[in-house]
Order: sequence, then C-alpha cells, then structure tokens
Amino acid sequence: MASKKAVHFGAGNIGRGFVGLLLHEAGYEVVFADVADALIDSLEAADSYTVRTVGQHPTETVVDGFRAINSGKDVESLTGEIASADVVTTAVGVHILRFVAPAIAAGIAARPAGAPRVAVMACENAINATDALEEEIRKNYEGDDLDARALFANTAVDRIVPVQDPAAGLDVTVEDFHEWAVDRTPFDGNVPDIPGVTWVDDLAPYIERKLFTVNTGHATTAWHGWRAGHATIADAIEDPAVEAKVREVLAETSELLIAKHGFDAQTQQDYATKVLGRFHNRALPDPVERVGRAPLRKLSRHDRIVGPAAELAERDMAAQGLLDSFAAALAFTPEGDEEADRLQEILRTQDADGATAEITGLEPEHPLHSQVKERIAERQSVL
Repeated sequence: MASKKAVHFGAGNIGRGFVGLLLHEAGYEVVFADVADALIDSLEAADSYTVRTVGQHPTETVVDGFRAINSGKDVESLTGEIASADVVTTAVGVHILRFVAPAIAAGIAARPAGAPRVAVMACENAINATDALEEEIRKNYEGDDLDARALFANTAVDRIVPVQDPAAGLDVTVEDFHEWAVDRTPFDGNVPDIPGVTWVDDLAPYIERKLFTVNTGHATTAWHGWRAGHATIADAIEDPAVEAKVREVLAETSELLIAKHGFDAQTQQDYATKVLGRFHNRALPDPVERVGRAPLRKLSRHDRIVGPAAELAERDMAAQGLLDSFAAALAFTPEGDEEADRLQEILRTQDADGATAEITGLEPEHPLHSQVKERIAERQSVL
C-alpha cells in the first residue's frame, strides 16, 4: 500500500483522468470522494481503470490501488480519510466548493496533534479557486489552529477531457497534453513529490495564460462553430472562417499576456500555436455545445472573454476579436442549457444598459462598456 495518501473530491472524468491519475503516478493511494451513488459503487467494485491519452503520443495507463467513499452518505469515514491524508484535491466545479468545504474542515479538525499540515489544492477551471475553497473551509472550521493543520495552494490545471463513450465505464480518454501548475510558496520549501506538477513562485501568469488562451480560444471556437453549424470543436476549427476568428482572439489575448506579465513573444506564440493544434485533434470528439455551455458564467466580468477584453480596452489595445466572440455567445442557443436560456431571457426583457450590467458587470464608465452594449443591442434587435 502506498505510504502517501490523497483524498480527491470529484470522481468524474477529470478526477479520474487527470488529477487522480497524476497522484497515482506519484505514488499516492487515492481515495475518491463523490456524491454520485452509481459512480462510487462502480469504483468500489473495480480493481482498476484505464486512462488513454490520444494525440501525437498515445498512451494507456492502468490506475489501481484506489478506494472510493460516498461523501454524501459516509461522512464519518470521509472525516477519517482526510484526518490521515497528505493531500486533499478537488475537481468538482468551482460552484460546488462550498458544499465540500464542511467535510474538508471536519477532516482537518480531526487530524492528530502534531501531524504534518495537509496540502489542500482546488484543481478547478477558475482563477484562484483554492482561495475560494479556503474561505469556505474557514467559515466551517471550529478552532483557531487551522493554519497549523493545513496549507492552501492555488493551482492552474489544463487538460482537455472530452465527452466519453457511454460504454467506457470507468475508463477515461484524455488528450496527451497536460499542465498542472501549483504555487509553491505556501509549502515553505517542503513541496510534495508529484512529478506531474510544475511548481511556480507566481501562479497568476500561468492561470491567466491558460484561461485567456485555452479557455478563451476553446469557447470562441465553440460559439462561432455552433453558429456555423458544426458539431465538434475539431469540425469547427477546420472551418477557415472559424479558425480566423479564433486566431484573431488569440492574437489579442497574447498581446495582453505579453504586456501584462512579460511573457516572451515567441514563447507565447508557440503556446498559442500548440493550443490551436489541440483543438484540431480529431481523436477528441468534443461537441461545441459542451464547450460553449454556461455562457453567463463565461461572459462574466473576470472570465475568459470580458476579462481580457476589459484589460485590453484599459490599455487602449484592440479587442475586436473578443467582442466578436462575445456576440457569438449572445447568439448561442442550444437546447437544454439553462444559462443560455437565462441569457436570452435577459436580452429579451431588459434594455441594453440593464443587460450589459447583468451579463458583464461592467461599469458604465468603463472603456469597454459602450462596445459591449452595442453588441448586446445588435442581438436584441433580432429577438
């Protein structure tokens, strides 16, 4: 049995195919915690599952030696696992962090006196998600010794995990690229031995580089691709008109990243080119409806579209590609997407000023406001 233990919240495809995989490869015994009864039952009954990477360097890795806990039903066992864990990670979605925080707080409180601090890392598709998780844990923690029992490190995670074959069971197919960057500063020089992690002193540039390149480009491909009638990301990016829109967006966000964080221009260009290549990967049949979903969150003030566009406008730099992506998102109306439905309701029932405020959070005096308002008014004129 592994001498190191990690409790990972979220046993879905990302949990099994990315974070759980890297922890397993680093020699950790992984305990998956989830509220999905059928998934936990399957994990408890299985001896192993296989992670397949697809791309230029396909691989197959068997993950075994894990355990699984139903975090909604077996609270006592979960507390005990966290009490003796070295690492606690999450991949549940940033809006779910407040629901897992009480269990993590209880587990930290149950740790033996003098035990090493447990490292808590939220591996979510959001900026500084661990800060949000820490805030919720502090709300639920009884006592004044949390900082002696736990440390909290922000992370930036990047791996495309497409819709899976329903017959795959626990096996997961993922792209062959991954990046897991973690802020090393909370560890006081004693970082865990996880070979798949890139330890950095300043995480902010890595978080924004990923968000404003991968996520911005991915969403742009999805929204323009959906409007052009394409089914998958690979189909969409092979449409020259869609690819031109995505390249324009990546050129804009690259200019921002270089100006803001001092990235080397060629290094950033190489990174953006690699991202485009990942979108072209036909072994990842990722539906545009999945990638484009939840547009209200993705159009919010500090997310992947309005966030970089606002910073470009503040620098008096071009953001026309991002504004085109914003407009494409306003016209994204797949069936069954509650946020897309809500977005259309806002556009139908509010004037352009009110809709701009609710969708983007931009202040009327912001230099991007009038341009966004214009795109919103254009969409409203055809509803």
